[in-house]
Amino acid sequence: MQAQEYLNNKDGYVVVLCGDTPLITSETISNTVNYHKENANSATIITADIDKPDGYGRIVRSGDGSVRKIVEHKDASLEERNIKEINSGMYCFNIKDLTEALKELDNNNSQGEYYLTDTIEILINKGKKVGAIKVEDSSEILGINDRAQLAEAGRIIRDRILKKHMENGVTIIDPASTYIDEDVEIGIDTVIYPSTIIEGKTKIGEDCIIGPGSRIVGAQISDGVEVKNSVVLESSIDDDTKVGPFAYIRPGSRIGKKVKIGDFVEVKKSVIGDKTKISHLTYVGDAEIGKNVNLGCGVVVVNYDGQKKNKTIVGDNSFVGCNVNLISPVEVKSNAYVAAGSTITEEVPEKSLAIARSRQIIKEDWVVKKGMLRQEKE
Repeated sequence: MQAQEYLNNKDGYVVVLCGDTPLITSETISNTVNYHKENANSATIITADIDKPDGYGRIVRSGDGSVRKIVEHKDASLEERNIKEINSGMYCFNIKDLTEALKELDNNNSQGEYYLTDTIEILINKGKKVGAIKVEDSSEILGINDRAQLAEAGRIIRDRILKKHMENGVTIIDPASTYIDEDVEIGIDTVIYPSTIIEGKTKIGEDCIIGPGSRIVGAQISDGVEVKNSVVLESSIDDDTKVGPFAYIRPGSRIGKKVKIGDFVEVKKSVIGDKTKISHLTYVGDAEIGKNVNLGCGVVVVNYDGQKKNKTIVGDNSFVGCNVNLISPVEVKSNAYVAAGSTITEEVPEKSLAIARSRQIIKEDWVVKKGMLRQEKE
């Protein structure tokens, strides 16, 4: 009735949908409009058969099967409440017929409300043709009135998305524990393991292994990539790279081909060149790491000076040993080595070795002289 002013003096058709019924498909809407036109109906009702129709308006048909009226659950007789076919609350109307019927609506019912469904009876009494098209999947007309129904609708939508991917050649080990957004693209023969969440406009290539326990948001992942028990946010990963377990790829990162990003490695807004290995317990932030580089266990790119982020560059074919701090801004040139335990604050020239740690001192017999010899306790 609120739209009546807008509909006045217009011709054609109007589709009425429910704001709390998100599962209706575009295919069903299209089929309804086509059915409406082909049968020259004044109104067409979208209906469904459900086992527990309590709360829904029932479709009351005449002996010849035509629609006679819609009766709301609270106003239905005992006989009418036994009807399984329900009104979805969604229709296709001829605009002129609808606007005329709206003028005759009243609120003479137990709820004192104006029922759009009464327009169906008004049109029938005027001799207008009213049809009904029944959806095969009753979940399409599921209304949401509480959080339990909202959760059920979400599950159905997820199942539809997962089914589409599986039909397109993606293996999903456990659909019940997998969440994939509508806009996600996944290539053929990729395997999604349980407890995986893929969100946003993520694109995943062919022959990938994703999960278990991974979360990917807005990422571009090429063919043959593995992401295991890891998080990838708004970054790109090129062919045949392995990420995880327990790695964290933060936004703005670009990971090359055949790279290894191992356990407890965090990469933030950095470029990692092809065939580079960052195997474990390393932080790389605001850095440009070249091709075929090895960053040892415990390497930290110290990118923040307390006021701003600074850039570190490590050239191709370089080797950075374990427990090295690279104090940004700094550059390690190509084919250079950095000794384990070093703190690097200045440029390391090409093909050189940088050692930036205290020299080891040995004090012979110190333990005995100091009386510090440890004895096994009984």
